[in-house]
Amino acid sequence: MRALALAAAASAALISGCSTVTPPPGPAPAGQPAGRSYFSLDSETQTQEMVLYALGLLDTGYRFGGRNPEAGLDCSGMVAYIVEKVSGYRLPHNAAQIAERTRPIAAGDLQPGDLVFFNTMQRRYSHMGIYIGDGRFVHAPSSRGSVRIERLDNRYFKPRFDGARTLLAAN
Repeated sequence: MRALALAAAASAALISGCSTVTPPPGPAPAGQPAGRSYFSLDSETQTQEMVLYALGLLDTGYRFGGRNPEAGLDCSGMVAYIVEKVSGYRLPHNAAQIAERTRPIAAGDLQPGDLVFFNTMQRRYSHMGIYIGDGRFVHAPSSRGSVRIERLDNRYFKPRFDGARTLLAAN
């Protein structure tokens, strides 16, 4: 019976992707439909803090559903943990839901602290990380690894790149 319950919990977790509290909305970017708002941080300084936090988590173990470094982190858990530490606001613990709540930007406009998304499980926004500059990002890759730095142009991630988002309000 316990094995059945664990299997059901694991299935539910896989369906939901890389737990959820709706973040406070930021102002809608220019050109967005009326009523559309995105999560945003209070200042650009917070994106710089996100990069420092991410680098401080290097080598933290992976754990599916993990949302804190002591227990282990998954990709969206790492991002949600960092955003909460930097801003006090909670993001969902799901990469696709984070993508939905953050403002899209062109890949050429990436700045340190922005979010990068990948299609690694045959569905959009199934993996994510934090861009740190120079074509690199920090992420929690899988059960076979730990938090680490990768290049956007590496042979695995380049074809799976699914877009970029920012946590800064539009100017």
